[in-house]
Amino acid sequence: MQMSTEDVFLSFLPLAHILDRMIEEYFFHKGASVGYYHGDLNALRDDLMELKPTLLVGVPRVYEKIYEGGILKALADLRPLRRVIFNALYNRKLASMKAGYTQKTASPFADMLAFRKVKARLGGRLRLLISGGAPLSTEIEEFMRVTSCAYFIQGYGLTETLGPSTVGYPDDMSLVGTAGVAATFTELRLEEVPEMGYDPLGVPSRGEILIRGSTVFTGYYKNPELTNEVMVDGWFHTGDIGEMTPDGILKVIDRKKNIFKLSQGEYVAVEYLEKVYVFPPIIEDIWVYGDSYKSMLVAVVNPHEENTMKWAGSNGYKGSFSEICKSEGLKEHVLKELAAAAQKNKLRGFEYIQGVVLDPVPFDIERDLVTATMKKRRNYMLKYYQPEIDKVYKALEGQRAANKAK
Repeated sequence: MQMSTEDVFLSFLPLAHILDRMIEEYFFHKGASVGYYHGDLNALRDDLMELKPTLLVGVPRVYEKIYEGGILKALADLRPLRRVIFNALYNRKLASMKAGYTQKTASPFADMLAFRKVKARLGGRLRLLISGGAPLSTEIEEFMRVTSCAYFIQGYGLTETLGPSTVGYPDDMSLVGTAGVAATFTELRLEEVPEMGYDPLGVPSRGEILIRGSTVFTGYYKNPELTNEVMVDGWFHTGDIGEMTPDGILKVIDRKKNIFKLSQGEYVAVEYLEKVYVFPPIIEDIWVYGDSYKSMLVAVVNPHEENTMKWAGSNGYKGSFSEICKSEGLKEHVLKELAAAAQKNKLRGFEYIQGVVLDPVPFDIERDLVTATMKKRRNYMLKYYQPEIDKVYKALEGQRAANKAK
């Protein structure tokens, strides 16, 4: 898709982020406009309405906030009949797009009747939305493709590869939930990770993602040891675990360093689980934790404030949001919601969350819990929440001992 002097890009990723830097330089080359958000991601909708961008580039957490905090909230406020009509139009357009119709021709009637309002909530001028930095859930990508009245694609790349190494196609619904196919001048392959059971020759084909091509960097500045560690025979070892279909479509599963083994020997892909567990309406964000000395997973959950207060009101709880987050009743409710999400997604028994810590304060940069692109800093999170996690494990071990004694 060509950009012109009429296009506007809303920038909110860190200026050093390779994706933001690449797009900004492309826009400057084209004589197009770049606007910068005012610093609060929670108020991103105000920036969208003020700037009215034609291109939006974000990480999955940004699209989750747009989806959950803006669009779903607006749908919940609709009258029941209008909600039924919206869902019917959505399902019709989605089916048409899956049947091969383009985003623009799938259902112009639905766009005019319902989805133009979603587009208006995103500023009204968007032509293209891009998600990168981490995998985005299939549900959100499908919803944005159908309702935004704009093209939506995912891609995958790193600073070391000068941005996108794979990219999706706007009107190809078979690429939903994937990072797309290899970009120009790029070769991909998967390498076996035997200790984790990932085999590129297995079904499905899984392994560490390796990249080769003219866009791959030559090495880390004054760090030949690290360069030699990641560059082997011309292939850059990304540290990401991927799954590839026979026709070359890549799906990023997890980071190699974010996969750990429980005490019973089972490996856990924690980023995948967090995408599954973040969907219950009561949950704003979640960090899943486990280690090789324990057989169970636990989690730190940021409850969704508005939905938590609604739950409290309908269940007889009174007090502030922080006070309600301390209640055992809310913990039990959250665990039930997590179990339902696990069951819906057919997770294995050891992947179920057995205990939770509820934190009313969202994971933030101020406490060094997330990066500027909202990626979790897991080592810092463990250090911060260690006392609460130890209490949860102690309680779970006590319950297990009591159950054995019966």
